[in-house]
Amino acid sequence: MSTGIGEAGILKGMPIGEIMFQFRRLQNKVELVVPNINFRGSEDDRVRRTIERSFSDSVLYSLKIESIHPERKTLLIDMGSMLLGERDLGNLSSVVREMLGISYKIDRNISYFSEAKTFPLNVEIESVYGFKSGSGAGADIPSLPDSRAFSLSVHYSLSELPVNNGYRPRVADERVGYFVTAYKELGNDNLKDPFVRYINRWHLEKKDPYSPLSQPKQPIVFWIENTVPDEYREAIARGVLMWNRAFAKAGFSNAIEVRQMPDDAEWNPEDVRYNTIRWSASFDPLFFGIGPSRVNPLTGEILDADILIDANIVRILKNEYRSFVGSSSAEYGPRTEEFNPCSTSLQQLDLQGVELPEMAPTTEKPLNSALSRLMGEHDLCYGLEFNRQFAVGAIAMSLLHNVGPDSEEMDKYVRQYLSFLVAHEVGHTLGLRHNFRGSTMLKPSELNDTSIARTRGMVASVMDYVAVNLAPLGVEQGDYFPVIVGPYDEWAIEYGYKPISPMRESQELRQIAQRAAEPELSYATDEDTLASLDPAANAFDLSSDMLRYSIWQLENAQAMWSRLAKSFPTSGSPLRGRGVRGDLGESYSEIREMFDEVLLYYFQHARNATLYVGGQSFHRIYPGDGMDDCPLR
Repeated sequence: MSTGIGEAGILKGMPIGEIMFQFRRLQNKVELVVPNINFRGSEDDRVRRTIERSFSDSVLYSLKIESIHPERKTLLIDMGSMLLGERDLGNLSSVVREMLGISYKIDRNISYFSEAKTFPLNVEIESVYGFKSGSGAGADIPSLPDSRAFSLSVHYSLSELPVNNGYRPRVADERVGYFVTAYKELGNDNLKDPFVRYINRWHLEKKDPYSPLSQPKQPIVFWIENTVPDEYREAIARGVLMWNRAFAKAGFSNAIEVRQMPDDAEWNPEDVRYNTIRWSASFDPLFFGIGPSRVNPLTGEILDADILIDANIVRILKNEYRSFVGSSSAEYGPRTEEFNPCSTSLQQLDLQGVELPEMAPTTEKPLNSALSRLMGEHDLCYGLEFNRQFAVGAIAMSLLHNVGPDSEEMDKYVRQYLSFLVAHEVGHTLGLRHNFRGSTMLKPSELNDTSIARTRGMVASVMDYVAVNLAPLGVEQGDYFPVIVGPYDEWAIEYGYKPISPMRESQELRQIAQRAAEPELSYATDEDTLASLDPAANAFDLSSDMLRYSIWQLENAQAMWSRLAKSFPTSGSPLRGRGVRGDLGESYSEIREMFDEVLLYYFQHARNATLYVGGQSFHRIYPGDGMDDCPLR
């Protein structure tokens, strides 16, 4: 989506989805067909016929041939029904209906193509859809001037898949956390596991294949969109470039580059040739950052990626400590219903890669399935919960250490958060899944020792949901968030990107993966956390001794309550940056909301401690990986 309505998940920059399709001529029509690539086999005619007769392709559209060029014999078709009709390719009507709860229909009279550009290998088309409410009244959408109608712009990028470009798929290993492209192999009866799984990764090649450390032929380049505020660009760039430390271990120098999009740039961020870090505004934020990428479904090759950062983060960074989820807004008035897609039980969750913090309430409505499909395996719920983490950290700095909003310490806090957030999302665009064991590397006593955290790492992986590091009372504060990628990140990048000759690839990958038993390389991802059995496979924890760290945070919360109890709203002296306007002074809701944030933080760490009661250890290892002497409970 290149425009949105600013709330309910219908946001600028949100990925709608992708399909691999073919144009097939059938007499006087051209069909748009999605071939079934979930089942594959050898070139043997018998196997091919079996697959064709057993599994169907999907024919989405049949388009009339308007004319045929007399010399080139090329075909002219009208794509209006496909890209502007009610049965639009992006299936927006059903998405909008599920997101808003009311039927809206596309009106062809106010829908049109706004732009079309052609390139050697791709066509860029922008459609503007005019939606009108089928019920007349429309949904209650505060961000719209009139909820009966609105427009959405969708950028379609039709691009040719790379063929014979030298990319070699790399097989996946469940001990190392990558997103995968998978299919069922039907042409080889000797396979123990009929499923073939390739990791998703970029096509990186060394300029000098014989050098232990070489620049890539083509680096992975991220462009910071010109809408990103100047004061945050450096921190964002730092988060992207964190990953060069990991790529150096895999044999690449400067594998990732960051460039700034000029204000007068003639190219569009939706152009498939550019990987961008974009700034999106919304009425009610559903995330602080997501990192979707586009992948060749035949090979797992990542073709392009975009990172989307919600501009509402600026309000948080400016010390507005109110919660975005589950509270009324002083600026816009009370809402009749808060949209919180993470307010659901684990049993209700549609596990199509959607991430759910385990501390989420269990009494609200189920996760919106349309949002589930849009988001895929992106950090939706991460942002929803992490705004609380960030707010509590800022409150603690203010109440416990008298850190002001314009101080150097607060500036450090803000920039470390942004860099870490971007590093996490870049990790997703490199193909990496979450690792919820990543936060358990250091002892509690080591967390605030910057000589350790800045050389070895605060966490084993930035792909964890890392809690804000708040030093216990009486201990000098170190870094608040990780400033470098960790040992697991380096190991995972080595598995995915280290150049290996085809003759030795199977053996070397096996040798790399066999290190999974090393404590710093332990891996547990989303599905490993759902049962809450292993206290180490958990979101928003920190240190190898979570019981000790949780006690520290319970004590911090109690100290914050003690300081907060001595604070009273005053008239005529508004709280800076906390949403209070004019000369009305502070409101009681400011104190209440800060109390609520600390209360949720207290509950989170109290709950973390309970995970040890009846807890079990779980490790993704194979026999012979080196943990034979470690009993699994």
